Amino acid sequence: MAQLSDVREVLQYIPQFRGKVFFVLIEAGLLPEPAIAETLLDLAVLEDLGVKLVLGVLGGDLKDLYDWTLECEIKAARVAKSITDPGAVRETLDILARGQSAIIDATATGPLDHPVVDFARGIGVAKIIALLEEAILIDGEPVHAIRAAEAETLAIRASGAGAALLRAAAAACQRGVPRVHVLNGRRQGVLVDELFFNEGVGTMIHADSYRVIRELREEDIPELLGMIGRAVRRTKLVARTYEDIQSRIEDFRVMAIDDNVVGCVALHEYPAEGCAEVACLHVKQSHAGRGYGIELVRHAEAMARERGIARVFALTNRAADFFNQRLGYSPATVEDLPPARRLQFEASGRDSLVFSRVLEGG
Repeated sequence: MAQLSDVREVLQYIPQFRGKVFFVLIEAGLLPEPAIAETLLDLAVLEDLGVKLVLGVLGGDLKDLYDWTLECEIKAARVAKSITDPGAVRETLDILARGQSAIIDATATGPLDHPVVDFARGIGVAKIIALLEEAILIDGEPVHAIRAAEAETLAIRASGAGAALLRAAAAACQRGVPRVHVLNGRRQGVLVDELFFNEGVGTMIHADSYRVIRELREEDIPELLGMIGRAVRRTKLVARTYEDIQSRIEDFRVMAIDDNVVGCVALHEYPAEGCAEVACLHVKQSHAGRGYGIELVRHAEAMARERGIARVFALTNRAADFFNQRLGYSPATVEDLPPARRLQFEASGRDSLVFSRVLEGG
């Protein structure tokens, strides 16, 4: 049974996908029929959500796949020209313009060969999604998101045909395709798991920023309040209001995956004492255990260094081991806090422990 958090994660993508062109390549002759059937059913849902679909058949019988799309009630039309024909782009755009999905013969090319990329750019794709018999593995393990600029370094550690696929996907991104997803087409449900969950299950090669830590925007504040609300209720943390955060918005940074906020941290400065507090550290429960908390704290520390701050401190009543053992913070006392922060802490009645760290190069 799907969890409520799963449903929310799915729903956040629907506005982003509506009206975008997805080019889905399928090795139809090599993949098991149940997996293809489920993929087509998922594509029918994407079509209903307003995604503009183009299906490229890499192997097998084009007519068979076309017939399957009709069985799944996809509003499909066949492109008469093959993908290598210069007129295929215009014909495909005409099909999309009249509200249909297009199916095109791509059997004369490899999954991410130059003609495929030329065609994808011509139709203005947001994504190329390749459902293949082989996935990309780095050191025998999947890597879910790879920047195109890092692909060559990782390709030497890829197994089998993965290295060539990784290089070809990176080249596609460098030529203007925003994202390329290489998926294990044998896995049933792989398309939904890849597209509608932040971390995905295949390998996405991207030219843009997929996971970033950025400044908090005002439109992010409701999301941030919702994220920290659970911790406020379960501990003695002082509840923050929209106005509290808005008044100090420049102190906050958020981690965003696909521009969906999944974590936050704040750096509150005390210039007179030459120190700053690492505060409001939260990671969504659905993204816990992936090292994002460490990444956020290190980002806050880097901000402090850039501002010439020599020492940072943190107050916590639940994450003592996290700050002490994993981040190298030393136990401190309330007397080590800046006077203004000490008065605020004593008035709050919290039972937090104090930790401190001297920054090298601060």
